[in-house]
Amino acid sequence: MEKSNLVRKMLIALVAAFASGFALMLLKENLINGGNESTWDVIYSFLCADVTKESGLGILFVIQTLFLNGLKLIIVPLVFTSLLLAMDSITDLKKLGRMAYKTAGGFFFIYVIGCIVASIIATICMKMGIFTISETIVRDTSNLTRVSVPNPMSILIAMVPDNMFATFSNNGGILAVVFIAVTSGLCLNIMGESGEPFKNVVRSVAEMIRICVDFLINKIGPFAIFAMITRAMALYGINEVKSVIVYVGITILALLIYLLIGYPLIIFAFTKLNPVIFMKKIAKVGLLAFSAAASSPALPLNTETAINELGVKEDIANFVLPLGMTINMNGTAMMHVLGATFIATAAGYQVSPADFVMMSLLAIMSSAGTPAIPAAGSVLLLTVATGMGYTNEVAMITYALILAINKPVEMVLTSLNVVGDASVALMIANSEGDFDKDVYYDRKVINEANAEA
Repeated sequence: MEKSNLVRKMLIALVAAFASGFALMLLKENLINGGNESTWDVIYSFLCADVTKESGLGILFVIQTLFLNGLKLIIVPLVFTSLLLAMDSITDLKKLGRMAYKTAGGFFFIYVIGCIVASIIATICMKMGIFTISETIVRDTSNLTRVSVPNPMSILIAMVPDNMFATFSNNGGILAVVFIAVTSGLCLNIMGESGEPFKNVVRSVAEMIRICVDFLINKIGPFAIFAMITRAMALYGINEVKSVIVYVGITILALLIYLLIGYPLIIFAFTKLNPVIFMKKIAKVGLLAFSAAASSPALPLNTETAINELGVKEDIANFVLPLGMTINMNGTAMMHVLGATFIATAAGYQVSPADFVMMSLLAIMSSAGTPAIPAAGSVLLLTVATGMGYTNEVAMITYALILAINKPVEMVLTSLNVVGDASVALMIANSEGDFDKDVYYDRKVINEANAEA
């Protein structure tokens, strides 16, 4: 009920923002063309002024900035706690052994393939000029300093910081935060029960962050969406919003390509099973995740489907699927690559092949730590953008627009995530011999299988 209320609020805010933004656009044009530019200046000062640089109330700017600053405030602790707990959830590698490594390898594989697909599509879009911006934004970014491509070896050095506290105070040092989180999580695994006190602290911090994000998205989000879109349309016009709608369409297309073509090919390549049967049986799980826009509500149905319809043994399903819900967000990683590319293009930055590699690495790491909260993937898109250095004002406006209308993308990518979990579970079960082909092909119902067991 709460998720449906949020969706309704977001949709209301979106419709209201487009309506008010369009009204402001028409008013601005009529006032300026009619020689009443001073009247528009008063309206602009009251609603849209950047209060950090000019006089005025700037009500919409203040709401937008407070919301974005709130998101930036929690980026580092969100990435650290989520990724640390995700790594710790791999638990006893000595006991789980081969299955744990196969699970991690399977998730990493579908991450990499997803990022490659997203990078190819993003490159095509840039070459074709699909990710375009208006002349107004081009003029606004004409005096910006371009970000040069760093030496890959310097990136490697930057991943290992010499000051942990300095790293935690810098939103641009996300790779270093990821390194600290991963190594800390692995160390906690080795420590076992002796690490529980610290893990309890991290869990408490993670819960605090979850509450903060929930408040920002549920309570402030609709107002921020209204403010960001209305102000953007008043400043730049409908062309910029249209360009973000193009981004949404392209991202959904990329996700559907991977979901409907990529996964079946991967299933067939690794298991030699008929992938059409897999897609038919897993479709209801994808639809549930799509409607909820979150992985966690689909976990019980995903587990039941994997065991009772796909023939995956219970111990593998109970290990792989909850872990996948935690660390497998390959759809989110694809969205991060496409979203960061769009932000960079809109903000006037150049994106090179080396940037795509770096972007994919950041996307995989940030996605692996994405918590199961509404709009978390969109929130962490800011992590990838800032990690790449796409931080000028136009980049933030573009990110704000993406955040405002990214709900359809979030819904589709969540389906991709849960189907990916089931795909890896099926591949591991098949490789381990813990798979009942008769159940998969409906030659034996699960009750008979359980009776034989």
